[in-house]
Amino acid sequence: MNVIIVGCGKVGQKLAEQLNLEDNINITVIDINNSIVNKITSTYDTMGISGNGTDLDILTEANIKDADILIAVTGSDEINLLACLFAKKSGNCQTIARIKKPEYNKSVRLYKDDLGLTLVINPERTAANEIARLLRFPSAIQIDTFAKGRVEILKLKIPDGSVLDNMKIADLRSKLNCDILVCGVERGKEAFIPNGDFVLQSKDRISIIASIENGTYFFNKIGIKTDGVKNTMIVGGGATAYYLASILSKSGIKVKIIEKNPLRCDELYSLLPDVEIICADGTENQVLLEEGLENAKSFVALTNIDEENVLLSLYAKSITDGKLITKINRLDYDKVVEGLDLGTTICPKDITAEYILKFVRAKMNSMGDNSIETMHLILDGKAEAIEFRVGGNSELCKTTIDKLPINDNTLIACINRNGKIIIPRGSDTINSGDTIVVVTTNSGYKDIHDILKQR
Repeated sequence: MNVIIVGCGKVGQKLAEQLNLEDNINITVIDINNSIVNKITSTYDTMGISGNGTDLDILTEANIKDADILIAVTGSDEINLLACLFAKKSGNCQTIARIKKPEYNKSVRLYKDDLGLTLVINPERTAANEIARLLRFPSAIQIDTFAKGRVEILKLKIPDGSVLDNMKIADLRSKLNCDILVCGVERGKEAFIPNGDFVLQSKDRISIIASIENGTYFFNKIGIKTDGVKNTMIVGGGATAYYLASILSKSGIKVKIIEKNPLRCDELYSLLPDVEIICADGTENQVLLEEGLENAKSFVALTNIDEENVLLSLYAKSITDGKLITKINRLDYDKVVEGLDLGTTICPKDITAEYILKFVRAKMNSMGDNSIETMHLILDGKAEAIEFRVGGNSELCKTTIDKLPINDNTLIACINRNGKIIIPRGSDTINSGDTIVVVTTNSGYKDIHDILKQR
């Protein structure tokens, strides 16, 4: 497969890094910054071209006629759209565009059809959807959905004194009477896909997979609240804040946005009539206190400066016990931020790269009836959770799960059978037409049969 990436910012670099791990992908990157192109080509097995992705000569040099996918992720929506248009006219590839502006988002269907776009990614809107889901289940650090929303992987930190401390995973079902599966554990800097003998400890960050009902029941059983937040305070009035406030206000959650730019405040007043807009500098402690930080059930730091967001969340943590969410733009800060215990961090660029990687992986699938339905990076990016559809000719349907020669560090975590969610045991079987969620620390699974050991 031949993939062209136009734009070598953080998203483009992340894509180059991830796609470089895949087999049988030839990557070409295009960017006007020659030093960035050289950095990527010297780090990863990619071709690089310095130039504008809307220049037909540059696209021709990148061999657009033989490209399978062009991904336009520059900082300009207009350049991304034009690059996709020219690529579609010059070759026969599928095109993906990152689009950020809300005004473009309103007409996305129109230009998606006209420009022949295969996929449009709006990082800010996608991040807002992720944050809204977390605020409905504030005890979770991360939530990923599968089986068209019927199944979730929920990440939580085991608190001191928890009933889970020093409990063997094999004993969870009998001791708690919960139909869930621990599919991943992060302990310090290490990540595990645990077996039944693994013993949990306080401060472990565990990822469980369950139906929505069983996930809620499990949280209640271990004494962690599951009620959604009633109000939220947002600092920063950019695009992510706009999308988030729109989603939350429609759900009956009281939203307060603090934004220091008067012109932007005027825009938000007209766009969000049900949201309280405060024109002030949200980085000032006194402003936050006057606006009721102490009583906020959640606090979301969405300024455009990572350092501000981190300090804001650290301050909010000292004032309120509400849910904290911090936006981080620069991916190279993730290891530092991880040790600050800021609750949940959201990186729109990371989310964007994940969505695009899922699409590319699905297109690489050589057997259409065993295709990828959904994919998420979990365990701080150290593992993948992939939902596959099982075709009628699959050898997985011929025996029970415990007799399948499954690769090491790979777990069949869930079966969706016509809407019925099954947390599998070894004696369960997989049927044609099922979708199954696989969790693995191995990279590159494109087909359900990749989970089996080669004979």
